[in-house]
Amino acid sequence: MKHLKIKVTGKVQGVWFRANTKEKANELGLSGFVKNEPDGSVYIEVSGKNNLLDDFIKWLKKGPELARVDSIEIVENDIIHKETFQIKR
Repeated sequence: MKHLKIKVTGKVQGVWFRANTKEKANELGLSGFVKNEPDGSVYIEVSGKNNLLDDFIKWLKKGPELARVDSIEIVENDIIHKETFQIKR
């Protein structure tokens, strides 16, 4: 298990990115949250098994259909156990 802090930039707001990210995280059994940032990026904190996080990151690199992902910054952090994956406002 590990915990990641992820910043996704590109056309990632106003394209259902958060909702699709939550759906993908739930599908993979990951926990954490996703939220829009004032600079137009999306910030994600996510915890789970390494192989599932790898699948999640692969999905993030493309994002949902209407999104355009320009870059992803990933920082590994101390594990934070949460029970669900949420959208924060």
